[in-house]
Amino acid sequence: MASFTLRRFSKPGMLRRIDRKHLIAFLEPHAAYFSARGVELPPIQEEDGLDYNELSHVLLTPDNSTPGDLAEALYYVNEVSTQEGFEAVQAEIYGTELDTEIEETATPADLAIQVWMKDKSIIERVIAELLPLNKRSFEYFKTVVTPLPVFTIPSSERITALENDLDEWFAKKRKGKYSKVKIFSKDDYIWIVVRHGSSFNRESVIESGKSKSQYFRPEKFDVLIYNPLIGEIRMHAVTKGEKELYRKMFGKHLFGDENFFSQRSQFNLESLRTVGEESLSCEDVDGLEYVKLKEVQLSYAGAYKDKEIRRSEDFFASLRDRGFQFPQHGRITQASFYVKFKEVKKPRSLTISSGNRASFRCDDDSVILERWLFLRGFITGNRGNLDE
Repeated sequence: MASFTLRRFSKPGMLRRIDRKHLIAFLEPHAAYFSARGVELPPIQEEDGLDYNELSHVLLTPDNSTPGDLAEALYYVNEVSTQEGFEAVQAEIYGTELDTEIEETATPADLAIQVWMKDKSIIERVIAELLPLNKRSFEYFKTVVTPLPVFTIPSSERITALENDLDEWFAKKRKGKYSKVKIFSKDDYIWIVVRHGSSFNRESVIESGKSKSQYFRPEKFDVLIYNPLIGEIRMHAVTKGEKELYRKMFGKHLFGDENFFSQRSQFNLESLRTVGEESLSCEDVDGLEYVKLKEVQLSYAGAYKDKEIRRSEDFFASLRDRGFQFPQHGRITQASFYVKFKEVKKPRSLTISSGNRASFRCDDDSVILERWLFLRGFITGNRGNLDE
């Protein structure tokens, strides 16, 4: 079994949101590590020389020599590099000496990394408050091909062909031809990071006290994670069109068939009713401390499409204390859980639907939680048609 590593860097786009001098200052204590991995950090005063692509690759593929605090810090910085995080960090440092040291033009990422270098407990406090606000939704697709083909990392020629097909689609959607695909193995899964452009954006900015218009194409990163043991791929992408593009193109270029991932995976929540509280046990999953059911959604057949939502801090404990049973009627269409990781102070949220969608706190949560979902029978062998 892969060792439990909770926090991993998985957001290459965030590196460019940090002012170059602050990023180099943060990385400098680990210069020897980066040099050994083939990345030379330039002096802070130089304007060029930092290879963001190679830096991202090193951070995305940690090895036994990776400093433990490096990816953790970037994980925290990324999580608070939002407007909500910016305001929360500002409130924490307001009126302090640190507040006066940080320039007025600092972006959310600049502020976060500078505060982290001075006092990381501030960022840890802020993120504990923001955790419930940020979740990522993944959709799952699976193959019916048997026997399952052995996965091998594709050649550079195949990746280029894949990028060309992605570019053709993105260009038609006025998102430009800028696709770059990174594929690597991590924790027994195949991780796929897709960089591409978004539609042009025009924003009003203030420069030297005057309003100006800035016109630019935002850079986006999408994440796909393939499980080679069961032939299942999950993806986080914004639009339905992008998900369909990835489903077809990764099937075509990785397995020679656009319809390789031809079925939707399915979650089955009935074990909450049939097995009860035992369906939440997690002693056999490395890294988990406990799981509690906090919400269930029940749907009823009929002309009125009735739905019922039950919420509790601990649903099964509440039923037990009051001598009640789990609701015996209605189809369980969605369930939300509190999940306590052993190395995290506060529980995180997991939401799964009876379809093919799950929402996690971050990418690496999914690796651990998928194992739990599989062992408890929530991930089934049933498959749904793509047009359902």
